Amino acid sequence: MFRFWTPFVAVTLFSLVVHGQDAPNGALPAPAYKTTLDQASYGIGINIGQNLKADGLEINVDALAQGIKDVLANVKPRLDQAQIAAALQAFQQEMEAKSAERGKLIGEKNMREGKAFLATNKTKQGVVTLPSGLQYAVLQQGNGPSPKVTDTVRTHYHGTLLDGTVFDSSVERNEPATFPVGRVIRGWTEALQLMQVGSKWRLFVPSELAYGPQGAGADIGPHAVLVFDVELLGIE
Repeated sequence: MFRFWTPFVAVTLFSLVVHGQDAPNGALPAPAYKTTLDQASYGIGINIGQNLKADGLEINVDALAQGIKDVLANVKPRLDQAQIAAALQAFQQEMEAKSAERGKLIGEKNMREGKAFLATNKTKQGVVTLPSGLQYAVLQQGNGPSPKVTDTVRTHYHGTLLDGTVFDSSVERNEPATFPVGRVIRGWTEALQLMQVGSKWRLFVPSELAYGPQGAGADIGPHAVLVFDVELLGIE
């Protein structure tokens, strides 16, 4: 039942080393714990708390601490394994239901904001709206060939949400990306075939041409409209 604990602690310690700089701004107070053991123990507790908070989990901290104390003190658990398994399963189901509800609300919000944004954006000078709903503005016009759907291209891109949050950027990595035209989101596939090598466009991609109701990763929520600056560097 508790075999996960050793690797969990290892991951926790690794996370503490990697993310040790993620402390609030300002000078840190003098350590409340003097020994390395005390400080490491406190650090593990901080990391567990941060992970629980990031996941949005509602935890009875006293019961959590008691469970740890009972195991380390070799005290007989206050719940048997069947009770624990049933409780964890029920808890997981509750969390999944809450997550689904949050996703639904976020998706509805993204749909409203995306629809309003695209309706306004299409009236702006220089913005072209295609029959698919994809919108783009030419930032730099190239004079090279246009790729076909079967081609592989080399690009630089910078992707953001409507609020400016960057979710992916080859520009920030300073490393161009190479991929088949037909293996990316639909908005990109359509736009790339219209671009000429040397061009740089700003794409405004409706959710149905991007990641739709599923979203992608931690940053791209359901029904999110995405904005990309895409520079077509070459055809492989």
